[in-house]
Amino acid sequence: MRLVVSFLLILLFALPGTARAEMLEGDALWQALRQGGHVVLFRHAIAPGGGDPAGFRLGDCSTQRNLSEEGRQQARAIGDAFRQRQVPIARVLASRWCRSTETAQLAFGTAEPFPAIDSFFQDRARGPGQTEAARVRIQTFEGPGNMMMVTHQVNITALTEIFPASGEGVVVRPLPDDPKGFAVIGRIRIGG
Repeated sequence: MRLVVSFLLILLFALPGTARAEMLEGDALWQALRQGGHVVLFRHAIAPGGGDPAGFRLGDCSTQRNLSEEGRQQARAIGDAFRQRQVPIARVLASRWCRSTETAQLAFGTAEPFPAIDSFFQDRARGPGQTEAARVRIQTFEGPGNMMMVTHQVNITALTEIFPASGEGVVVRPLPDDPKGFAVIGRIRIGG
């Protein structure tokens, strides 16, 4: 029986997937972020519904699922938490979907469009290429400070195998010499 359990554990850890590091929480996670060199994959704040409505057009927020007032408050609370803890932010990349761009702007005051983290929920064929481009961008981030990537559940799950809540952040540490590209070190949930 022990041999079978040992074999299963070896198999589990040998399977391809996202590298895992020691998971940090609370003050330890915030201290790591204050030191810089991390990437936080944020799912956009609360936007009621799922997917994109019929007639969705990129660049026309009136055709999209957008943040609710609760989502806007959540986005502001995310930014406040980072400012209060004096976490340095070097760059803020966002999906071009309005709910992600607005989350980034409300939280961090800026949003640089990065098509690799656009939602591919409606077009799964785009997923592998976008996921690889996002993985490479994460893997090559060196700081100083931290990089925020405000995106969608489907993108974060493809990268990390984690299903984040609205407004939740998955903190990763880039691993330049590792084929997986990064290690997940923690999760942040503020408001919502």
